[in-house]
Amino acid sequence: MVGLKEELLKSIWHAFTALDLDRSGKVLSHNLCTVLNVPHDPVALEEHFRDDDEGPVSNQGYMPYLNKFILEKVQGNFDKVEFNRMCWTLCAKKNLSKSPLLISDEDAFKVWVIFNFLSEDKYPLIIVPEEIEYLLKKITEAMGAGWQQEQFDHYKIALNTSREGLSAWELIDLIGSGQFSKGMDRQTVSMAINEVFNELILDVLKQGYMLKKGHKRKNWMERWFVLKPNIISYYVSEDLKEKKGDIILDGNCCVEALPDKDGKKCLFLIKCLDKTFEISASDKKKKQEWIQAIQSTVSLLRAGSAPPHKEARQKRKELRQKLQAEQEELERQMRELQAANENKQKELEAVRKQLEAAAARAAEEEKKRLQTQVELQDRFSLELEREKMVRQKMEEQVAQKSSELEQYLQRVRELEEMYKQLQEALEDEKQARQDEETVRKLQARLLEEETAKRAELEKWHLQQQQTIQMTEAEKQELENQRLMKEQALQVAMEQLKQLELERKEALEQYEEVKKKLETAANNTKSWKDKVAHHEGLIRLIEPGSKNPHLITNWGPAAFTEAELEQRERSWKGKKATSE
Repeated sequence: MVGLKEELLKSIWHAFTALDLDRSGKVLSHNLCTVLNVPHDPVALEEHFRDDDEGPVSNQGYMPYLNKFILEKVQGNFDKVEFNRMCWTLCAKKNLSKSPLLISDEDAFKVWVIFNFLSEDKYPLIIVPEEIEYLLKKITEAMGAGWQQEQFDHYKIALNTSREGLSAWELIDLIGSGQFSKGMDRQTVSMAINEVFNELILDVLKQGYMLKKGHKRKNWMERWFVLKPNIISYYVSEDLKEKKGDIILDGNCCVEALPDKDGKKCLFLIKCLDKTFEISASDKKKKQEWIQAIQSTVSLLRAGSAPPHKEARQKRKELRQKLQAEQEELERQMRELQAANENKQKELEAVRKQLEAAAARAAEEEKKRLQTQVELQDRFSLELEREKMVRQKMEEQVAQKSSELEQYLQRVRELEEMYKQLQEALEDEKQARQDEETVRKLQARLLEEETAKRAELEKWHLQQQQTIQMTEAEKQELENQRLMKEQALQVAMEQLKQLELERKEALEQYEEVKKKLETAANNTKSWKDKVAHHEGLIRLIEPGSKNPHLITNWGPAAFTEAELEQRERSWKGKKATSE
């Protein structure tokens, strides 16, 4: 609930800061209660927004009301898109750039919502360069274009010299200017923004067309499936206008691959507590992709983990915080070392001054000694010894201070080496990101190949339907031919005798290969007997004559027209006998 509150506050902050008058707070509160499905409290609203001199819509006056009477009552049963659209309506007119953009207002709205998702949790809201790079890469991949890392690095350097990040409106201007989507038309950019919006905001993990077996009629219908972190929804088409049902996912669900049956291929099964769903993918690759996607989603539900893109966002944020903390700690240590070095320099300077003062005093004493050599000989000797001892102590102190200074300098060199290692680690991370970008490009190329394969399969499906229609016409033609052949039955008898001779020759050839077919004939003997008992149409496959064969709905017939006429006479004779 805390995460939901933070997401709501970001959108509300945009709408709140766009208000010009205190009275507009009532409009915002009414709209929030409506879209968040929170009961209105007119008494509390009027009491809080009474006319006084305290500024009820100030940051101090409005936020307590917002938290107590609205946000604390939110249950999550509201349309997030409609909520964001309401806040967008209140703030877009005032803040959206008047200059023409390459994206529509709807695309600008989606970029604004994505900004709220990726922005830092501090106000005023900004999106840091790392998240800008992540978003632009996602949009570029969705467009199928190549990522221009060098171009973004120049942009990032120029951005870092002036500020920490971009506001929502600056991000919209950046994407709408086409600086990172040159050569792409508006429709391609719009589709890319929509794809990223579906993944990051609507939590769409995977979507596509598949066949679903009905629970009542047991027929197969093509549906557009949308996989989210805890549900699979299926629609009539990808426009999502007519929803046909949901598959609720939890930790007890499982997915299994099924063998091909009933003419359906690439089958798999989704087992839930109350229902089981049979689904057919278009090919083996998509079947495996869907199985893996659903298994990953169920695993996340069992572990109680967030969706992949939200978890990745949290990891990026934690990494930035860790690097920032390490940088601050390193800077603090450098400052401490610099301060300690300055203190040691001051101590050495003081020791040097003490030595100079001692030398001056020694010179003065030497002068006095020369003046009073005779009178103060003994005293001079004592003073000289004392001065030597002082000098020795001073030299020892200087040596000790020099050793300490050398130790501190060694520590500085070690910290510099640590700083170089940290720079190398950052370079390794940069290389890892480039490798990740290469893998993403490969995935985009594979997606394009899948799209082409799907178009080819749809073309084959259309050709198959045309062939079925042609077969129906041929069936009618064969029926007319059968009626004509009944009139020419006597003529066919003569042809039948000739065919019988040819059949005997074929039987001799058949005997030669009979041994090879014996095993297959034994396996299918039971089936043939049953069908022959009911239909009387089954016979062993024998080498046919060279005469033209009939064409049926299932392909070339296993007998000639003369054989068909002979069988018709046999059936009529049996029918007359039975009557």
